[in-house]
Amino acid sequence: MEESKQILERYIPLAKSTAKMFGHHCEIVIHDLTNPQASVIFTVNNHVTGRKVGHPFDHLVNTVLRSKDFKEDYLAGYTFVTEDKRTIRSSTTLIRDSNQKVIGAFCINFDVEPFHQMQQFMNTFLTTSVVVEENEEQSGPEIENVEEIVDGLIHQIIQNSVHLAMKRHEKIELIRFMDEKGIFSMKSSIDKVAALLGISKVTVYSYLDEIKNKSS
Repeated sequence: MEESKQILERYIPLAKSTAKMFGHHCEIVIHDLTNPQASVIFTVNNHVTGRKVGHPFDHLVNTVLRSKDFKEDYLAGYTFVTEDKRTIRSSTTLIRDSNQKVIGAFCINFDVEPFHQMQQFMNTFLTTSVVVEENEEQSGPEIENVEEIVDGLIHQIIQNSVHLAMKRHEKIELIRFMDEKGIFSMKSSIDKVAALLGISKVTVYSYLDEIKNKSS
């Protein structure tokens, strides 16, 4: 864990210089993916999306890893919309340690709303954006890399949370977190989660049904 922290901290000067270069509409977020439930360890200009230190990752699985354009550990130019209806143009680059294990992510979020009034800028900047559908299927050799990354997230999430006296409601909250973060959109993820939690697949499905019923 100490090596991971040291590696991620090296990106802080890059985060600061990038934010300063592009101004207060540009937010930089550094994630520590060895702690997925509280992955945000550094932000600059976090008024753009409201990301705070201690928040979990959000778009990583459904939007980034599952995109057909995710290659060579990065996805650039995807967009998402905030709760207050602002369009954010983003890029995410994964960070690996000396053993090539994914330990973090460097994210740039740019608020493009102010430029909607600038037609020339919109034509040269926004028309090249990649809008990623959350359930878009990925193809090609990168899929094995994505499955490996998600497997790592599953192991890290469960490792950080499981204890011998774990109660049913704690397991349900853990399943809820993984469901919200898109973990179960990946093939075989339910099998892997069930095995690591020491419960059956049927139990995982029943927890998911309970979660969906409570939210409806």
